Amino acid sequence: MAWIVENRRTAKVEKPQTPYLTEALKKHLTEKYFPRYPTKQAVTLPALHAIQHEYGWIPQEALAEVAEFLNLSAAEVMDTATFYEEYWLKPKGQYLFQVCRSLACEICGSKKLTEHLQKKFGVDLGETSADGRFTLIELECLGSCGTAPVMLVNDVLYENVTCESLDQLIAQLPKDPHDFKDPTVGWETEH
Repeated sequence: MAWIVENRRTAKVEKPQTPYLTEALKKHLTEKYFPRYPTKQAVTLPALHAIQHEYGWIPQEALAEVAEFLNLSAAEVMDTATFYEEYWLKPKGQYLFQVCRSLACEICGSKKLTEHLQKKFGVDLGETSADGRFTLIELECLGSCGTAPVMLVNDVLYENVTCESLDQLIAQLPKDPHDFKDPTVGWETEH
């Protein structure tokens, strides 16, 4: 995989009117994580998770705020955030479609699912649709090889996925992702 290079040397970081790392988040991190770890630097991952959980992604200014809060350089926090794939340094769509690309899923047609979603959303892998609703990525094994191909939509696992079942799922997604419920919850007791 080729390195993705961005010009950060001359890039301007916009300061928000209110900080991303709010006093409430600082208090939470201080009370919950500082006692558990030997150094402030060890709280970098929980701090990044807290920011991402709050905003859905980690803005550049938030990285600088975390660095200042933990007495680290901004480069150290950036290195950490770019090392791990679960951190989003740009906004993602309301619905994150994550297609498994393991060998089992590939043999069972995951590539066809990815191509179908690329056409349907008008995106390439790693991109977000123009309306901001959908982001498409591929993941390594999701651990459900016996029901391949599988994928996640936000944090909900879908098994034995077909292009047709994908179209049905997309048509049923609510406009507000907070209203999105796992359709498999309670299934065992209802059927």
